[in-house]
Amino acid sequence: MKYPFEEIEAKWQKTWEEKKTFFTNLTDIEKKIYCLVMFIYPSGAKLHCGHWYNYGPTDSWARFKKLQGFNVFEPMGYDAFGLPAENYAIKTGVHPQDSTLKNIADIKEMLKRMGCMYDWDAEMMTCVPEYYKWNQWLFLQLYKKGLAYRKNAPVNWCPSCQTVLANEQVGADGGCERCGTTVIQKNLTQWFFKITHYAEELLDGLNKIDWPEKTKLMQTNWIGKSVGAEVDFKIEGSDDKITVFTTRPDTLFGVTYVVIAPEHPLVKKIARPEFIEGIEKYIEQVRTLTEVERTSTVKEKTGVPTGAFAVNPVNGEKIPVWVADYVLATYGTGCVMAVPGHDERDFEFAKKFNMPIKKVILQDGTNEGDELTVAFTETGTMINSGKFNGTRSDLGINEVIKHLEAEGSGKGKINYRLRDWLISRQRYWGTPIPIIHCEKCGEVPVPEEELPVVLPYEVDFKPDGGSPLAGNESFVNTKCPKCGGHAKRDADTMDTFVDSSWYYLRYMNPKFGGGMFDTKLANEWAPVDMYVGGAEHATMHLLYARFIHKFLRDIGLVTSDEPFKKLIHQGTITNQGAKMSKSRGNVVNPDDFIVNVGADVFRMYLMFMGPYELGGDWSDKGIVGVDRFVQRTYAMVTTYPGIVKEAPAQEKYDIAGLSEAEKGIYRKINQTLEKVPVEVENFRFNTAVAALMELLNELKNLGACRKDFISYSLERMITMLTPLAPHLGEECWQFIGHEKTLFENPVWFAPDAAALESDIMTIAVQVSGKLRSTVSLKAGAGEEEVKAAAWQDEKVKAHTEGKTVVKEIYVKGKIYNIVVK
Repeated sequence: MKYPFEEIEAKWQKTWEEKKTFFTNLTDIEKKIYCLVMFIYPSGAKLHCGHWYNYGPTDSWARFKKLQGFNVFEPMGYDAFGLPAENYAIKTGVHPQDSTLKNIADIKEMLKRMGCMYDWDAEMMTCVPEYYKWNQWLFLQLYKKGLAYRKNAPVNWCPSCQTVLANEQVGADGGCERCGTTVIQKNLTQWFFKITHYAEELLDGLNKIDWPEKTKLMQTNWIGKSVGAEVDFKIEGSDDKITVFTTRPDTLFGVTYVVIAPEHPLVKKIARPEFIEGIEKYIEQVRTLTEVERTSTVKEKTGVPTGAFAVNPVNGEKIPVWVADYVLATYGTGCVMAVPGHDERDFEFAKKFNMPIKKVILQDGTNEGDELTVAFTETGTMINSGKFNGTRSDLGINEVIKHLEAEGSGKGKINYRLRDWLISRQRYWGTPIPIIHCEKCGEVPVPEEELPVVLPYEVDFKPDGGSPLAGNESFVNTKCPKCGGHAKRDADTMDTFVDSSWYYLRYMNPKFGGGMFDTKLANEWAPVDMYVGGAEHATMHLLYARFIHKFLRDIGLVTSDEPFKKLIHQGTITNQGAKMSKSRGNVVNPDDFIVNVGADVFRMYLMFMGPYELGGDWSDKGIVGVDRFVQRTYAMVTTYPGIVKEAPAQEKYDIAGLSEAEKGIYRKINQTLEKVPVEVENFRFNTAVAALMELLNELKNLGACRKDFISYSLERMITMLTPLAPHLGEECWQFIGHEKTLFENPVWFAPDAAALESDIMTIAVQVSGKLRSTVSLKAGAGEEEVKAAAWQDEKVKAHTEGKTVVKEIYVKGKIYNIVVK
């Protein structure tokens, strides 16, 4: 009988919805598990393969935990603000709110067809005032603590998207993460969240969470902790000074010039008049370059002198001050000291511009007079360094810092590569920033009781580089909360990563009006036990969420330190070895397969393709194999209608009392019962599916078994199958005679330990320590039986013939070694 997937999947989706099978009782926290996928961005009306690969297998893990008796909370929501909906509006005239809400309705139906066990009572979207009100409230709490601030700064600007991008949203090639357009630098007054305040704790916290090591390393590198010193170089003939940060104070005696960023305010202040024209031309050239281009290690070095000189604090030498694009005003102090002898970049710059190169660290095994052909950057012995001569350079670091501190010309310092989070966006479809600008009072926070600042529907989507909200006079023009005078609202909106930085805390009570989230439920259920999503979020969403969680802890809203205990990244599904894209014509549309083979087959095939974290390459032939497995399973089960009522299974069986067919099946079932939960627990779905396929092959002899044993076999096969193919599993469970569905009355069977012990043992037979053969005997056979079997083996006879036996050694149950000469 062919498996009628359309009828069965519709039946079970209706049953689960009507019975609210997946409603989670959040008061039951004894065996709770919070399982979450990164919520969906509804930029289109369809789920693609990537969505399926993220959501289907994760749901299978959640279902497995539910069958094991855990109270699993698996909600779903929509990361609904964002640029694509606004760009769509510019292109088509369809308002972002209208297109987003329509997409959400379509996506919800598809998610239900997928058969995931989402608790739809917890459904949530970020584009509604009852949600984004709390983004604004969060902003105000950060503002009160000095962790939200506004400043004029060079920012990343996408000319195509017409908005500012955070550093994390600029690709390694200097392109916008959304559209690929080359990002340029622009000076704008923007809002920032002070994530750097938590830099050290964000680093330390990585040791407390079960995340992929690669992701933790990416965050470690992104935060970029450096231990060193801040050193002051006085400007000759001026009261100004240049402060640099260095991790190598041991090389201070080798500084031959200082470099400052083109945007640094000191540039025009200290430059000699005859150098200003050249500096201004250089700054104009640099303006078109991205940070990625400026800091590239392969880019040709450029720079111009200022005519000014600085004084090296450790030896009093006068050194020239240069301007160069590889120094960024937004990183560190915006100034660097140059030690060409011991830094590769400085060496290249010095060679190009004929600057002096001084050797102050001597490489072991070389002479002081040997010319440097490349920069020496390793540990050595300090030379040409005054009283520090002869000191090992790694020890000299602290010695020089002590000297600087004693002289008042520097101090020990820890620096971070991490910059503050730029959250201003010159776009419409996002959370309005709750600040009012008053000529008399300056920037004034919107009073909390006046939240939310509601995003107006009427707006003109002109991509002119300004915020569309600025053109809505009824929105912008307002009264100052302090003086009552005329004022204007901030017309920018927040980065949508603010929306996703805390959403996991609101799922427990999405309609909660008494605060940002229900703190009692949130603290009982958070942090998330299992979080699954793409590795591309390593230094964006995953870092921002950790920062905001720690801030919420510090203001008393959460009691945990981290948002996500365990993190899993799904791999990528390719087609013909390439990433799926419309331009390549290799996109696999899930809908095309669901109508032909059903949601369970599609889900199982995605899981069977390869290791979850690696993904796999799509194959139409491969999905046929999974469909064949489902058809065979259904055909086998439907041979035994109501069998568990007719012949209930025993809890376990005495192997000695089973027939030969039953023994083989009993051992295989229990081996599979041992293997499958370990594989599913660790997201190794491909090997779990393979184990069930092997078991199905063993069950071909099921018809030769007694009826209660058939019940035993089918029940265990079906429970293992159900998390991976939920509609099929529920149908089979009901078909064999169970009144309640598996997810109403969860069942998971433990393996019989006795069945895992083999009744056959295999002994390796060695001749003088070399493996020559193996012999199989009944488990528990004595040494004499093993010896007899070994000497009867033809290969053993051939290798011992004509030789003298020195001794025979038996390692019980493992090896029989015959030593000859």
